[in-house]
Amino acid sequence: MTNDHSQVEHLYPGPVPPWQQAGAKFVWSPYTQMKTTPLPIPVAATEGVYLILPDGTRLIDGMASWWTACHGYNHPHILSMVMQQLQRMPHVMFGGVHHEPALRLASRLAAILPGDLDHVFFSDSGSVSVEVALKMAVQYWLNRGVTGRSKFLSFRHAYHGDTTGAMSVCDPINSMHSHFKGFLLEQFTRGVPHTAEEFAELDRFLRERSDTLAGVIIEPLIQGAGGMKFHPAESLARLRTLCDQHDVLLIADEIATGFGRTGTMFACEQASIVPDVMCVGKALTAGTMSLAATIATNRVFDAFWSDDPARALMHGPTFMANPLACAAANASLDLFESEGRFSRVPEIERRLAAGLESCRGLRGVVDVRTKGAVGVVQVAELHHVEQLRAAFVASGVWLRPFSDIVYTTPPLTISDAELTSLCDAIRAVMAQWATW
Repeated sequence: MTNDHSQVEHLYPGPVPPWQQAGAKFVWSPYTQMKTTPLPIPVAATEGVYLILPDGTRLIDGMASWWTACHGYNHPHILSMVMQQLQRMPHVMFGGVHHEPALRLASRLAAILPGDLDHVFFSDSGSVSVEVALKMAVQYWLNRGVTGRSKFLSFRHAYHGDTTGAMSVCDPINSMHSHFKGFLLEQFTRGVPHTAEEFAELDRFLRERSDTLAGVIIEPLIQGAGGMKFHPAESLARLRTLCDQHDVLLIADEIATGFGRTGTMFACEQASIVPDVMCVGKALTAGTMSLAATIATNRVFDAFWSDDPARALMHGPTFMANPLACAAANASLDLFESEGRFSRVPEIERRLAAGLESCRGLRGVVDVRTKGAVGVVQVAELHHVEQLRAAFVASGVWLRPFSDIVYTTPPLTISDAELTSLCDAIRAVMAQWATW
């Protein structure tokens, strides 16, 4: 019998609700071995920073739903704006049609993005926004009459999404996509440079390969799903300089780092750089619904500006610029303007650093690090993963350890008391884990 959860321990200690009992066997969950995984926790509602389970149990969501719920859940301003838009127009195709929420959002993004990142192409997921960025970069050169520049340089521990093109610029060895070798386009991969020697080596590489490279793609400051690896702003700034010197486009994947996660609206701001193309998603709508965007500078956009229809960007997701999603994104930007969200991030970082530091001395822990509203406990080998997740649930928090890390990316609205409870739970559970 397929999808039988009866032989595995459930993460949720309460009774399985009827809707989950009836429907679970028809669902294929993400990043999951369906035969052996416990039945996922059933969530009945959300409020603030909490997931609310059917029996009323409240879990602090230390994940902010994969880093999206930057203002917490059910913020009344976002709900109100989405409800008003729902009554006016839930959706309309964006091909040959404009609507106010999308144009207002595009203009507001252009105003807050660094430099002349002024041309916003909407899509419906982060992975698709990366696909669009790759297509933009390749066609940029073709439209300029340059052939042969169709490869990309990405970095070890990179993760840019699960669609085919995005997978090709993920780490080809250390990512979850490594077994697709032979199916994916082969790109160039190097470590994120830190030292003068590493930058000299990258300089040589770009000089030798610039005639085949369409662009370089990087997650600024924090490589997310590849293991929450950090690099300094100086590395990002020097990478921008090298791309300029060798006339290679720089794509910044800010899907995970954008909208306050690192302490500034966009991580690129901390390096004082302007990428040629930027991808945003996740927290764009504050976790309300799916929306993403690929934003280009004038330099890139101008290569497509032509009387020749063949030079147009031929891409168009059916639900791009969905009015409900754009309304949510505009409401989220309202909150960034009115609620002082960025002033909160340094305090979250300080409390995460202090609260997690004692994990450093636990057996099996190899590093503890924080950046903005991201806290990471890295271990030599992550074992007893499902037992670990169940222990977090029993401690009143929702976390999803993976690879070699236990990490948290809480909502930016988390209170000091809630943050203390989150850190206390991580310390206590990791101390148990070290004895297993």
